[in-house]
Amino acid sequence: MTGDNFVLGLDIGTTKTCAMMGEPNERGQVEIIGVGVCPSTGLRKGVVVNIEATVQSIRNAVDAAEVMGGHEVRLCWPGIGGNHIEGINSRGVVGVTGRNKDNKNLKEIAQSDIDRVIDAAKAVAIPMDRRILQVIPQSFIVDDQKGIREPLNMIGVRLESDVHIITCSVTSEQNLIKCVNGAKLVANEVMLQTLAAGRAVLTPEEMEMGVALIDLGGGTTDALVYSEGVPFSNTSIPVGSTLITSDISKMKAISYDMAEKLKIEDGCCWEGVMDTDTDIPVPGVGGRPPMLIPRSQILAIIRPRMEEIFMMVKEKLDKVYFNRPLGAGIVLTGGGALLSGAAELAAHIFTVPVRIGIPLPIAGLAGEYRSPIFSTAVGLLLLGFEREQQVYLSASSESDIRLPRSARPAREKKVSSGPSIITRFFEWLGNDFV
Repeated sequence: MTGDNFVLGLDIGTTKTCAMMGEPNERGQVEIIGVGVCPSTGLRKGVVVNIEATVQSIRNAVDAAEVMGGHEVRLCWPGIGGNHIEGINSRGVVGVTGRNKDNKNLKEIAQSDIDRVIDAAKAVAIPMDRRILQVIPQSFIVDDQKGIREPLNMIGVRLESDVHIITCSVTSEQNLIKCVNGAKLVANEVMLQTLAAGRAVLTPEEMEMGVALIDLGGGTTDALVYSEGVPFSNTSIPVGSTLITSDISKMKAISYDMAEKLKIEDGCCWEGVMDTDTDIPVPGVGGRPPMLIPRSQILAIIRPRMEEIFMMVKEKLDKVYFNRPLGAGIVLTGGGALLSGAAELAAHIFTVPVRIGIPLPIAGLAGEYRSPIFSTAVGLLLLGFEREQQVYLSASSESDIRLPRSARPAREKKVSSGPSIITRFFEWLGNDFV
């Protein structure tokens, strides 16, 4: 691994900031050792609107993760999302320049050829206020032979590559990095949040069959479509679950915090999952007497908004041409996926199978992080670990030596005290829903 041995994924969202710390274990796999969560008030629809509030939220979440993990970290892998994220597909073509060692007349595809064709594919016109965030190779074509995943060392004359290019707003990214730096951290690389969530919750079989990941966040709803094992399209709408809370608050004339609690504890968006239409007691505002709100009235407020969110995503997806149907259907993740009946409503609207996406099992904190609210943070941790591992193996390829854990440099430890940050977070969750 490069730098220190600890990896930090940083999910900075509209309603919460989550820091997920991990380190390599004896099997060379990442193991979660610390989690920190803090309410976030400095973002709106995924974009930083208050630098100071965002910095404080990051610092509090990271401090909590460091206390749980017992170590301090400086490098992190932050995620970015929001309506400013855009994706386009492009193709590049180059001539193969390598030569086969055994037969000089044959041209063998070298890594330099692969790098050149990807560079050619990403040579698209990008506005000055945007930059390329990530370029993801989808497939290669060697002399009209399609569907090639790894062309290295193949024989050919012409090499083509289809890539998915993800772009973002320069100012949005720089403001995010400024907040990370303000929290005394250094960003290794800014990653797409939905790509990270997909890494955490999707299986290789789902990606191969075709699947749409829908991340129901607080300020935005983001979708990422996989086809034939690789990202094919991404989109975002500026509507999230906070609007549901706002609807309840306005229509029932109750505080926002009480509306959030009602949504989490008693809200649902599908009649079939509501067993009984009980009355929910709600404290009165300003000393007024408490009132009773039937669950059916809460459902009548939540369902239209959730239908609107899903229909807006469906409109976006319907405009995308897919090579094959979404055989694996839809996977819902993010805090909004915890809403009772979300999967049933989505299945009704999209007419495909739907499941709730939780992080796949990895070492450490198995029972505590396996929730849709942690999907992006877990994915950022996994992607960051894989990137650092690649860099480490490239740097040490000549000696091929890996340091055992006993030989790693000693780190300053933090002493944990008080209740677990996970315990504190779920207590807070009763009042703030992602």
